[in-house]
Amino acid sequence: MNIAKKVSLITLLSAGLCAPVAADFVGLNIGVTSWAPDIKGTINSTGSSNSTIQLDNDLGYKDTTSTTLNIRFEHPIPLLPNVKYSGSDLNSSSTSTTPLTFDGKSYTGTINSTLDLSHNDIVLYYELLDNWINVDFGLDLKRFDGKVSMRDSTGTTPSNINVDETIPMLYLAARFDLPLTGLYVGANIQQLSVGDNSAEDTTVMIGYESKMGLGLEGGYRTFTLELDDAKNLNTNLEYNGLFVNGYFHF
Repeated sequence: MNIAKKVSLITLLSAGLCAPVAADFVGLNIGVTSWAPDIKGTINSTGSSNSTIQLDNDLGYKDTTSTTLNIRFEHPIPLLPNVKYSGSDLNSSSTSTTPLTFDGKSYTGTINSTLDLSHNDIVLYYELLDNWINVDFGLDLKRFDGKVSMRDSTGTTPSNINVDETIPMLYLAARFDLPLTGLYVGANIQQLSVGDNSAEDTTVMIGYESKMGLGLEGGYRTFTLELDDAKNLNTNLEYNGLFVNGYFHF
């Protein structure tokens, strides 16, 4: 986390010295990302009688898989932002036998839980640099449309708490092309803290793009989400893991 914040600050200060520039042509990038993160952290519903639930020890979560569709559109009109869309399926389930209290109900026996943090990102951004060094800066609207649910084998009334939140985040992306090779390294950072709520979504990558526009990149992504009384739900979650992304740029 500290490293990501330092990278964000250094890159932002460097980019701030440059005026926004426009792409010199219309471009479209379409890709699919596969991500395999480990899960850790806690959840609980508001109320003094409810348990603070450890995802690994209490619910049995260890890892999950996620697929993301990415679409990016760039254009040469200086005053209009470029647009990036990402739709992430981040849904996992687990079974455990640890008694717990959630949403004012006590669950025992075999407990089945679902943690769905699927979300859509709409990013509006400007290119600050566009050559062998690329720097983008803008706003990401991260819209969650998921749920946390709990049920058990003893007949306790199931609980379903919707995760229906939109979090505005600062967006910063940097990419450094290695001349004449097609290889590049880069990082994306989305981050915001508002009161007791905070989120951060950081990726670092290395990739290759052919002259035909076919590309493949891989790296490491960290996603954290801390919510305080968001529709009767508190979270302190962290997802970490490797990803691979294949795309076509034309």
